[in-house]
Amino acid sequence: MNVTVKDVARAAGVSTATVSRALRNFESVDPVTRSHVWEVANQLGYVGSSAAQALSTGKAGSVGIITPYVDRWSFGRLLSGIEREMRAASIDLLVYCTGNPRDTTPLHRRLGRRVDGFLILSSAATSPDLEELLKLRMPVTMIGNSAPWTSSVRIDDRGAAVSATGHLIGQGHKRIGLIHGGEKANPLVLEHRRYLGYSAAMEGAALPVDESIQASGEFTVTGGERAMTQLLETANPPTAVFALSDEMAFGAIRSLKGRGLQPGVDVAINGFDGHDMSELMDLTTVYQPLELMGATAAQNLLADLRDPSRERATIVLPTQLVPRGSTGAGPATMPPAG
Repeated sequence: MNVTVKDVARAAGVSTATVSRALRNFESVDPVTRSHVWEVANQLGYVGSSAAQALSTGKAGSVGIITPYVDRWSFGRLLSGIEREMRAASIDLLVYCTGNPRDTTPLHRRLGRRVDGFLILSSAATSPDLEELLKLRMPVTMIGNSAPWTSSVRIDDRGAAVSATGHLIGQGHKRIGLIHGGEKANPLVLEHRRYLGYSAAMEGAALPVDESIQASGEFTVTGGERAMTQLLETANPPTAVFALSDEMAFGAIRSLKGRGLQPGVDVAINGFDGHDMSELMDLTTVYQPLELMGATAAQNLLADLRDPSRERATIVLPTQLVPRGSTGAGPATMPPAG
C-alpha cells in the first residue's frame, strides 16, 4: 500500500503541513522536528510525488534526452553513462527521438514543463530542435557537437578519422574506399567531420579521394555489407576501406568472407566506435569512450542545474586507434577501461 503524507504525519505526531515543509527542508521547521519527520518517512518507505515536488519547488526532477536515434549501439553506451550519473542524483530521464513527421508540436512546448534541462545527442548547433529548446532558457549540454552558448562533450571526429585513414596509408594502401552513413556531405551531421578527416589524410598523402569507391552503409550491418559488395564490384576496387562505424565495418567483413576473401589480407577494413564486438571480429577501430562521454555530459548538466550562471564548458575526450587483424596489424589489443 502506498504511504501518504497523512500516514507520515500520524506516525510522527505532527501535522501534514509540517511533514510537507520538513520533507522539502524548509528552514521554518525546527531542525529536530525536520530530522524526526525524515526518519519516520524513511522507516515507512514514503516516496513523494514528483508532480507535487514540481509544483512546490518549481523543479521537475527530470532531464530530457533529445536524440535522432535510439536503435544504435552507440546510443546504448552513451545512455549507460548518463543514467548512472542521473540515478545517483535522483534525476529521472525522459527520452525523445526526433525525426517523427507525425510530431508537429514544437519540442519546447511538448517538453518544457516536464524537465529541468536537456542533453542533446548528435544534433548540429544550428538545428531547429536546438533553437527551439534554447527559447526555454534551460541548461543544455550537447553530446557529439558543440556550440558557444551551451556546455558540450565530444571527441575530435575529424582528427580521429585522419588517424584511422593514416593507419591504412601507413600499411601501404593507396586506393582506400569509404563506407559512410549516407550524409557525408551534410555539415550538420557528425559523419561529415569524419569524412573531412578521411579526405584530409588522403590529400595529405597525395592520394585521390575517389567517389567511385565510396558507398552508403546507413550505419547498419546490413547496409555495410551491401556497400562493401558494391565497392568490390567496381572496375577498380579498393585495397582498403574505412567504415565510419563499426557496425558498417562488421557488414563489410561479412561481405568479404561471403566471397572467400580475408580481412586484413585481401582487403583491409578499419572501423570507428570501439564496439563491444570489435575485438571478437578482430576489427581495427577508433575507440571512442562513449560511456564516459555520457557520464561527463550528465555531470556537466547537473553542474549547470546547480549553478545556471556558471561558465559553459566544452570538453573534448581522447580517442584511441586500436590496430587488429582486419588491417593486417598483428595481434588484437584492447584500449584502457574508461
